[in-house]
Amino acid sequence: MSIAARLAAAVLAFAAAGVVAQTPAPQYGDEIYRPNMGQSGKDVIWIPTPDTLVTKMLQAAKTTESDVVYDLGAGEGKIPIAAARDFKARAVGIEYNPDMAALAKRNAERAGVADKVRIIAGDIFENDFSEATVVTLYLLPELNYKLRPSILKMKPGTRVVSHAFNMRDWEPDDVIYESEREAFLWIVPATISGKWQFDEGGGGFKGTLDLIQAFQRVGGSMMIGKQAAPLLGPRLSGNNFSFSFINTDGAMRSVRGKFDGDKFDGWLRLDGYDTPITARRIATAPRKA
Repeated sequence: MSIAARLAAAVLAFAAAGVVAQTPAPQYGDEIYRPNMGQSGKDVIWIPTPDTLVTKMLQAAKTTESDVVYDLGAGEGKIPIAAARDFKARAVGIEYNPDMAALAKRNAERAGVADKVRIIAGDIFENDFSEATVVTLYLLPELNYKLRPSILKMKPGTRVVSHAFNMRDWEPDDVIYESEREAFLWIVPATISGKWQFDEGGGGFKGTLDLIQAFQRVGGSMMIGKQAAPLLGPRLSGNNFSFSFINTDGAMRSVRGKFDGDKFDGWLRLDGYDTPITARRIATAPRKA
């Protein structure tokens, strides 16, 4: 199906869902430029995200003043402005349509956040957004998928929120609901697949952990001597990782900590007591992109 056909199908789908207003659309423009609801852009159509959903998306991403928010396909600048005004974050919007980008800049000035909001008139596939700690999207599914490899290369812990559309088989970490709309949250996971040598130090626990990974979903087993113990409840969020296993003595042990490249530093818990534990990666395995 051509881009034009997909856009037409998207307009019809949005109209059927009541997203494209059946009454006159709100005026998001000014005396210089007034965009039309559902107008075509580069591979997308322009339909602004409702204010209440914008707030919930930024809340789900736990946006704070220490964040850098990038909105890919910024339209009239609603999300960057909200990130700066309501969450005190530094925000950048990338918008392909130069008239819309200019409108977004004027809107940021009118909102009093021009010092915290930068609008780039450009292509989201050509402009670098790797400094972002929060990324927001309202694009078509194939564009999300096309962006996915770049997003997965971002710093672990980067939060990504998409209005309406998913990332195919990369399952979201959370789903946000608001007035019959939904958005999806992902936390960029560290690449941890491979074999890790764990050492409690001081003659304590030693084991070799084999990990397999599909995005943030992780499985594997701990080899203790000649005995394999499957991981129980492994959880990866950014570069934070936790799991439990049954030791050779039949006792439950839990590990929590943080990855940094090929290193892991954390704590091993037994009977309510924590002792430091470290690990290093001794073999790598490919991760799904």
